[in-house]
Amino acid sequence: MTVGRRGFMGAVGAAVLMPAAACAQPNEEWERRHQRQLREDWPWLGRYAADNATLKASGKATDIVFMGDSITQGWFEQRPGFFLPGRVGRGISGQTTPQMVLRMMADVIAHRPKFVHIMAGTNDIAGNTGVITVAQTCDNLAMMAMLARGAGIGVLLASVPPAAAFGWRPGVAPVGPIRAINLWSRDYAARTGATWVDYTPVLATADGAMKPDLSRDGVHPTVAGYDAMATVLTPILKRKGLPV
Repeated sequence: MTVGRRGFMGAVGAAVLMPAAACAQPNEEWERRHQRQLREDWPWLGRYAADNATLKASGKATDIVFMGDSITQGWFEQRPGFFLPGRVGRGISGQTTPQMVLRMMADVIAHRPKFVHIMAGTNDIAGNTGVITVAQTCDNLAMMAMLARGAGIGVLLASVPPAAAFGWRPGVAPVGPIRAINLWSRDYAARTGATWVDYTPVLATADGAMKPDLSRDGVHPTVAGYDAMATVLTPILKRKGLPV
């Protein structure tokens, strides 16, 4: 299986601390570590194990957990001030929705948050862990939402951020699949009582690309991109009664 640069942030050492958008292009050593990560801990439950234990031991209440991939991870890294007390980031670079389903218990439900913000699908389209159809991605998003609702957690289902191409996956045309997933997500949220969070109007060009002034690589938001996203999310969090 060929994987791309967002598929792995580095399994060991300081690599996990690198900004998501700054990962190096894949090479043999990168590929070897990525494949070892997939073999040893496919959903990467170990990524936040220590943080989860510390959070649980603190006894602090959790308002909302952000579940996602490098775009969620990058939000915390580039805009840590947005993550007020009670806001917990659980994004992992390169992850696909089936991996996130397996992380829901440890990284979300165990913290008993009031809400979960789910933003995923980019790496499914890229095929980071193999071929995943749009329907399968939607099933996995529904599974995460169902797990959350079953635990009494409110669901904020976010749009897949726009992108016209993936630098680590030449030949993939993501605009159509992104639009299909987002159409499904919007309708699913309306049907199930989840809250639809649509970042498309502030991030996307008319042709479905990321606005060039909001991203360096067409996929990962810059600080300005995250600030634009915050203008969409903050009023929603306020309506939910969360501190803003």
